[in-house]
Parts: sequence; structure tokens; C-alpha cells
Amino acid sequence: MNFLSHFYFERKNSNDYVVMGVVLPDLIKNADKDWNLNPQKDEYLFRDVPDYAALLSGWKRHLEVDRLFHSSVFFKEQTANLKQLILPALQTGPVKPFFLAHIGLELILDHLLLTQSLVDTAHFYRQLTAAHTESLTGFLKYAGLPDQGRFDHFLGKFISSEYLFSYEKIENITYALNRICMRLWLNPFTEEQLQILTKKLEEFKQQLDQQGFLTIFDYIDEELDKQIF
Repeated sequence: MNFLSHFYFERKNSNDYVVMGVVLPDLIKNADKDWNLNPQKDEYLFRDVPDYAALLSGWKRHLEVDRLFHSSVFFKEQTANLKQLILPALQTGPVKPFFLAHIGLELILDHLLLTQSLVDTAHFYRQLTAAHTESLTGFLKYAGLPDQGRFDHFLGKFISSEYLFSYEKIENITYALNRICMRLWLNPFTEEQLQILTKKLEEFKQQLDQQGFLTIFDYIDEELDKQIF
């Protein structure tokens, strides 16, 4: 799941460090795809400091949400549906249909949460700002972050740009997908392919909304309530 989808499960959580923790794994990977942190494997390092414990709790909730999502029937069915829809946009070029469908589904879920006002995106950014403190630095030091300065620079730009608001428009979902693919392939799409992709994403969004996309969030919410983090 993407940033706003993870935040959905913490939208009523007043602990800024838990909220930071639930998106921290993706923030780390966006800052540098080669950074691999696993603080959940050394929990004893974080237990005695409340802010560290809250960050770790959020981190573990992120991992569990992703596990539940990717193993769900919803994920399998909807990635298959989107894959079929976007095939006309992938007749040529290097991009793999399943890869694009996987990421596209996650971004469309964020789009729906944003456009239907199911998350307060401005509040999300305020909580990230509040948690961008020495406690976060200390947590990441114990977690083995290779370059704190580089991550701080990335996080500052992520917060100040408020980029997630752009997901309100479907064409910006296409833009985001193109940017992601450009990290892996040179010139992944032609302009015509991008136009087709935008049209197919709009069709998929409407289908997903009609089918009741919140069912996957309800399912994960119920599963999270059964666990202690």
C-alpha cells in the first residue's frame, strides 16, 4: 500500500511517532532503494524510549498491513483486472504489466481516499512534521541508517512539497507511474501510451469505486485489531 493508504489505519491516532513509523519503511526506500533497515529484528534497542517504541510500533504495523494486503483476494483480483485494462498501453516498450498493475492499484487507492475525503492529508503532513525530530534521528541511528543527512534532506522535501495532494487528478497518477518506471527503464512510455494509460486508470478507478474499494481497508482493520504491536 502507498502512503495515504497506510495513514488511513492511523487517521485517528494522535501519536505523531506512530504515524511517522507507519510510512517510514516507504520513506526510507524512496530516499534510497538500496537501504534495507530491519529494526523489528532488534526490538530491545527501542523499548526503553517511548518515542522509539512508538516509531517501531508504526513500522511493524506497516509491515503487517503490506503482508495482509498483498496476500488478500482483493489484491490478486484487482491487480489482474487492472493488468487486463492497461494491456493496450503496453503493446510496446519494456514495462511489465503486472508490475504496473501492482503499483497502479496502490496509487488508485490513495487517489480514492484523497478525493473522497476519507483521510485528512494536511493533518498527515502536520504529523510528519511534528515527528521530524531528534527522536526520529536517534531511532534511525539504532536502526542502522547509512546517511542521516541525506534522509533528512529527502524527508524535508517530501513534507514541504505535499506531493500526495497531486494524486487528486488521475493524470498525475499516470505521471507518478511514469516516474517510477523511469527509475528502471529508459523511456518506458510514449506520449500516446501515457494517454491510453490515463484513460484506463480512470476506467479502473470507477470500477473499483463501484465495487466498494473500502472492503480491503475494513478487512485489514479487523485483522490489525486482533494483534498487539
